[in-house]
Amino acid sequence: MRVLKDLHELVEEELKAINFPGDPENLYGPIKYVLNIGGKRMRPILTLMAHQLFNCDINKSVKPAIAIEMFHNFTLLHDDIMDEAPLRRGMKTVHEKWDRNTAILSGDIMLVKSYDLLMSVEDCYLREILDTFNTAAKQVCEGQQWDMDFESRDDVSISEYLRMIEYKTSILLAASLKIGAINGGATTEEANHIYEFGKNMGIAFQLKDDLLDAFGDPGNFGKQVGGDIIANKKTYLYLKSLELADEEQKTNLIHYFDNDSETEHKVEAVKKIFSNLDIRSHTTTLMKTYHRQALSHLNAVNSNYKDPLYSFSELLLDRIS
Repeated sequence: MRVLKDLHELVEEELKAINFPGDPENLYGPIKYVLNIGGKRMRPILTLMAHQLFNCDINKSVKPAIAIEMFHNFTLLHDDIMDEAPLRRGMKTVHEKWDRNTAILSGDIMLVKSYDLLMSVEDCYLREILDTFNTAAKQVCEGQQWDMDFESRDDVSISEYLRMIEYKTSILLAASLKIGAINGGATTEEANHIYEFGKNMGIAFQLKDDLLDAFGDPGNFGKQVGGDIIANKKTYLYLKSLELADEEQKTNLIHYFDNDSETEHKVEAVKKIFSNLDIRSHTTTLMKTYHRQALSHLNAVNSNYKDPLYSFSELLLDRIS
C-alpha cells in the first residue's frame, strides 16, 4: 500500500515525464510552467488512493490520475483569467507571465491532453469513467458560471453558495476518487460511497480555503490574502456575516462589497467585521460537519486500505494559520 508521500512523488515524476512538443514554445511553454510550479496534487493522489482500496496495483490508474490533474490545471488557467488573479501558488499566473490569449489556448491543449490520458483505461471501464469525468467537467463549468453570476447579485443565499462550491470545487475531487475506484474494480455501491466521501470532503476543503483567504499566512497560502474581499466574492464568510450582522455591520459590509477599491483598508475593515461576528468559528464548525459526513461514507466502504484516505482527510482540519 502506497502512502501519501509516495503517491505525491509518483505524481510529480509522471508530470515531469510528460513529453510536450517544444514548438510552438508559446503554446507548450505555459503548460510546462504551470505544471512545474507545484501544488498539493490532491486530485491525482485521491485517484490512486481510491484505486488501491480495491486493488493494490495502482499502475493502471496513473494515467487517469494525471488526466485529472491536467484538467484541474486547465480550469485554473481559465479561472485566473476570469478572476484577474496575479498569483497562483506564489508565482505569476500564466496570463500575467504571457497573456490572456496564450493562457486560454494553452488551457485548451491541457483539456485535450486530459482526454488523451483517460483513453488509457481498459475498455470495460472506459464508458463509466468517461461518463463520470464528463459529468464532473460540465458541473465544474456550471459552478464557475454561478460563481460569476453571484458577483452581480445581492440576494445570494448560503445554500446557493454551498451548491456553487460543490460544483466548482468538490465535484472534481469526488470524480477523482470515483474514477480511481471504478478502475480498481469497485462495485457501484462502493464507488458511490467514495464519490460522496470526496464531495463532502471537497466542500469542507473549499470552506477552509475561504477562511485562509481572509485569515491565512500569505507565505503559506500561496495566493493574495484578502483576494476574495478585494474581488467582492460572496463567500460563506460574507454571507454568514450578513445573516448575523446588526444593521450597522450589514450596511458597512454591503458598502465595502459594492466598492471596487483595492485598498488595505477595505480588507482590514471587512476582516474586523468577520472577527467581531466570530465568523472563523462558524466556518470551522460547518467545515467539520462536512468532514464528518465525508468520513461516514468512507466508513461504509469495505477495504483494509483506508488509512491513507483517513490521514488525507485529517489534513483538512489542520490549524488555520
